[in-house]
Amino acid sequence: MDYIRSKWYVYGFSIALIAAGNAIQSYYPRLLGSFTNRLEQGRLTHDAIVDYSLRLLAVGIAFGVLAGAGQYVIMRLGRLYEFDMRKRLFAHFTTLSERFYSKNGVGKLLSYVMNDVTAVRESISMGINQTTNATILILSSMVMMTLSDIPLRLVLVCVLPLLFIPWIVTRFGPVIRKRSLTVQDSLGKMTESAEEQFGGIRVTKKFAAEEIMNRRFGENVDRIRDNQLRLVRVSSLFQAIIPFLGALSMIVTIAYGGYLTLRHTISLGNFVELTLYIRMMAAPLQQIGNVINTMQRSRASLERIGDLMAVEPDIRETAGAKPLSLKQAAIRIRHLSFAYPDSEREALHDIHLDIAPGCTLGILGKTGSGKTTLVKLLLRVYEAPAGTIRIGGTDIRELTLESLRDQIAYVPQEGFLFSTTIRDNIAFFNRKSELDKVKRAAKQAQIYASIAELPDSFDTRLGERGVTLSGGQRQRTGLARGLIKDAPILIMDDSVSAVDAVTEKRIIEGVRRARSGKTTILIAHRISALKHADEIVVLDEGRIVQRGTHAELLARAGLYATLHAIQEEGDRDDEDQAVL
Repeated sequence: MDYIRSKWYVYGFSIALIAAGNAIQSYYPRLLGSFTNRLEQGRLTHDAIVDYSLRLLAVGIAFGVLAGAGQYVIMRLGRLYEFDMRKRLFAHFTTLSERFYSKNGVGKLLSYVMNDVTAVRESISMGINQTTNATILILSSMVMMTLSDIPLRLVLVCVLPLLFIPWIVTRFGPVIRKRSLTVQDSLGKMTESAEEQFGGIRVTKKFAAEEIMNRRFGENVDRIRDNQLRLVRVSSLFQAIIPFLGALSMIVTIAYGGYLTLRHTISLGNFVELTLYIRMMAAPLQQIGNVINTMQRSRASLERIGDLMAVEPDIRETAGAKPLSLKQAAIRIRHLSFAYPDSEREALHDIHLDIAPGCTLGILGKTGSGKTTLVKLLLRVYEAPAGTIRIGGTDIRELTLESLRDQIAYVPQEGFLFSTTIRDNIAFFNRKSELDKVKRAAKQAQIYASIAELPDSFDTRLGERGVTLSGGQRQRTGLARGLIKDAPILIMDDSVSAVDAVTEKRIIEGVRRARSGKTTILIAHRISALKHADEIVVLDEGRIVQRGTHAELLARAGLYATLHAIQEEGDRDDEDQAVL
């Protein structure tokens, strides 16, 4: 309704055009009735035939031009709404937090953008067109019939069956809307399932699990079929009843009107005129059925869209949030404890940490120790308790999200690559980056040589999610994306785990040179990636259990020394296996 109100003058003009066209069309039976009377009375001349023909032609042209123009504009407005709504939905998606996406799959979100928006668009384009057509044609036909010589009681008797339509609408409307909502939900689940199946098709084929996937997808399709058939049954019954009432009106018209014509109570021209008006009203009645079906389905979709747009992001800026300008700002963490929503277990407990400007911090820990949780809180992907994390003395909750994340380059373990060129993937932060900068970042990430060997080098287009590259190449491409940003803070979240030890050493050395004087946070499972860090903290079950330099931690008994010994033993075994 906001959209329709914003375009009210265009909608009003278009509806007026459609209304004028249909009002003119309602003059058609009157002309034929008059023509029939003159024919019956033997007063039809050659000039009269030409005159009636020209007048009927004028009616047809006027209706086609006026109604056609109005319908075109309304259909165009519907398409513009569709485009605008999809952009609004996507913009809304970008504001929502990670927690939302952990509960809603891609397929479900695509269902909102594709199926629901299309359903609403149909209601404000085809729905408005048909509603205007039907309403004006019925009203103008009723007016023309009452202004003619046709007895009023005959008109009332003929249209009596049509008076049952409002009652039928109130009975069927809520049922259609409820079943439409069920269908849209099941379509979302099928889309989500399809997206998952397509994304994992390579795994499916490698495990020869096609039959399992076919059965799983088939179950979703069967569910949609059952829900669609339930909707079709009630919609078909509804759309059959309304035309039946129109046909019943026609039967009454022929029977009662024919009887009065034989009795000479009305003229043959009046009878022709009446039957044409009743017949003319049959099409609008069918349109009313279509419109009600469409409106009920779109209402269900609109409810889903409304619920989605009402979802508020978990992470929001406070009133008066300030922009962050880092330069040489320190990071200070005090009494940080955090548990994920819907979880009673603390992922982090009483963390105290100082990261001096320009230093390199290493974070080590077993899987599930809280390493990634810590950096997600720093990025405000999840919200830390007030006052627990400060940058430059300011609580990060008081900073604008854009400025905070603009000052941090985050490189996750599984960097997502887009289906575009390697150059665009690396220069994602700034697509206008010069090629020399892209190449420099690629060299620092030790991916330059691999890219240079590709047929189109940096202009090579990647498959979906970077499937063209190996796991290690995808990881290094993601690292190059973080390095080219040259942000004051770089976070590498186990982002060299998929490369061999030699390549890892070269990457770390390249990062050290490129990040001289800038803050770097390295998260890793392998100690070899953290040896050069100014300070290393060891996390275990959400707590800092050790901290110090590499040498200091090796000199003490504890988890760090234990992990180091295990990894050293594993490296020696790998070397022996390589020799064999």
